[in-house]
Amino acid sequence: MSSAQELALRCVFPGFEGTKAPDWVLRAAERGLGGVVLFARNVEDGGQLRALVESLHEARHGLLVAIDEEGGDVTRLEARTGSSYPGNLALGAVGDSALTEQVARAMGEDLAVAGIDLDLAPVADVNSDPRNPVIGVRSFGSNPADVARQTAAWVRGLQGAGVAACAKHFPGHGGTSADSHLEVPVGEPELAPFEAAIAGGVRAVMSAHIVVPGIDDAPATISRRVMTGMLRDQLGFDGLAISDGLDMRGISGERGIATAAVLAVQAGCDALCVGGGPTGREVVDEIVAALCAGVAGGRLAEGAGRVEAMAAWRAAQTSDRPDDPGKSVAEMPVGRDHPGIGLAAARRGLSVSGDVKVRDHAVVMRFDSAPSIAAGEVPWGMAAALARRGVEVTESGEEPGASLVLVVRDLHRHPEQLGAVEALLDRRPDAILVEMGVPSCRPRGASSYIATHGSARVCAEAAAEVMRS
Repeated sequence: MSSAQELALRCVFPGFEGTKAPDWVLRAAERGLGGVVLFARNVEDGGQLRALVESLHEARHGLLVAIDEEGGDVTRLEARTGSSYPGNLALGAVGDSALTEQVARAMGEDLAVAGIDLDLAPVADVNSDPRNPVIGVRSFGSNPADVARQTAAWVRGLQGAGVAACAKHFPGHGGTSADSHLEVPVGEPELAPFEAAIAGGVRAVMSAHIVVPGIDDAPATISRRVMTGMLRDQLGFDGLAISDGLDMRGISGERGIATAAVLAVQAGCDALCVGGGPTGREVVDEIVAALCAGVAGGRLAEGAGRVEAMAAWRAAQTSDRPDDPGKSVAEMPVGRDHPGIGLAAARRGLSVSGDVKVRDHAVVMRFDSAPSIAAGEVPWGMAAALARRGVEVTESGEEPGASLVLVVRDLHRHPEQLGAVEALLDRRPDAILVEMGVPSCRPRGASSYIATHGSARVCAEAAAEVMRS
């Protein structure tokens, strides 16, 4: 690896369409592509995922395969069913670092069986602004010290399974009221969780497309004051700095992806994620050409070197972890070395008050809320979980003699739903309210109340157990 093109290509991590690697991705890998990022659209089942990852690794030994597997509301492995693990807010509600480490290790073992090298998690953001439309339950909570402890535990667990962790979104996306997928948020840094992650040996840190007033007028991803001055010089991080998706409007909306890529590498990012939306060979070629023309060779070499260092670390983890011969990840139960750890954690993450028992027939009314772009479409709600426990479920109207279960997600962000819920509670004070998002708004009259701290499948299962015990 010597030419500017090879160095530039090593710094690019595209996404792609389909459940098999396109020819252009395999050819780019052969030429030195640094890595790829997988999304839910690339995953059908465990066996297919393992075959996909193997084909990518066969194209180039040392190619890094990354994925966003946070557990909870953001899952790629289980986007069709909902996650077998609760997310950060539920773990933060429990507040047991040992449990968080155990859950993250189980997730890491699932990823390791699939051949994943880098998990773009955990979210280290402090959810200090309840209006935040994209962090919410993805955060461990609103207290910086608590979030720092949980972040460090999550990193220990995941990397203990041999998969690299990535603390995101530096220097903190939790204190914003805008979504950087759509616009440029403004917020203040919350460094304690990132300091804890770095002290714990986290292998990667992902940037945020947010502006930090008083530090720089440019978003953090393309700010040298943030990505080099704060992350490298102030916090002493020497691992892989990776950008959030360059196709997000918060960074490329006014600049274009290629210009954003150049500015990000100049600022201190080593690896560039692109491809949350449709991406093709032309986009990668455009980025590589722009990097060759606009970034000094020494900076490209530095970034490419950190990508190589990550690949070497991952290779060292796998060298003493032989695969189970003849088995695919599809045959491996989730949390295989920790039976039931996800559900056990979800149970502990519940907050329950009042009489929440349901009868044999229940009307379950779910108030829809659009998923964040980060989470995508993942099944959620209580109807299926209650039905699995023998409840006859109706999902509309009200029926005499039936329990009424109202299911919401982030009710505090939906004032029109709050009014409708309060009207129903006035008429049916015996109704059970299940909040599956951030429990910042408990309506008047909600005497029977469950907060699951997330909408993962196991969170619904834990709540259904309590409602039918």
